[in-house]
Amino acid sequence: MKIDRLRWWQIDELLPVEADLFGAEQWTAAMFWNELANGHHYLVATDDDGTVLGYAGLAVGQGEGWINNIAVRRDAQRRGIGRALLEGLLAEAGRHGVKQILLEVAADNAAAQRLYAAYGFEAIGVRKGYYQPSNTDALVMRREEP
Repeated sequence: MKIDRLRWWQIDELLPVEADLFGAEQWTAAMFWNELANGHHYLVATDDDGTVLGYAGLAVGQGEGWINNIAVRRDAQRRGIGRALLEGLLAEAGRHGVKQILLEVAADNAAAQRLYAAYGFEAIGVRKGYYQPSNTDALVMRREEP
């Protein structure tokens, strides 16, 4: 597995992963384009032949970081890819001197919550009905940086 900066030409390869993992709540190509155009830090994990295994994004501003997404293809999960992507985002946040990092995670996604908790994220609130159209609540998690 290799982790690099996401490039615009890889966006189309993310979309099937988005569709499979997030269904009606998936991001569109335009949303990813917007993230890159705004200078947000996106990583992509690929296998030896360049196939996308996962991706993750971070926005940084005013001493704060927001993890926008971390996604790993179903058939590549439980191989440390999500952990490696998260570590890459945390390293980027550190390079920017971020004091706190926030994220939202589906309230019913216990596996992702455990991953974030293992890296020092704590639940600080709930956004009711955040994910649409499923009306799933989002847990807001925060990690304070030293």
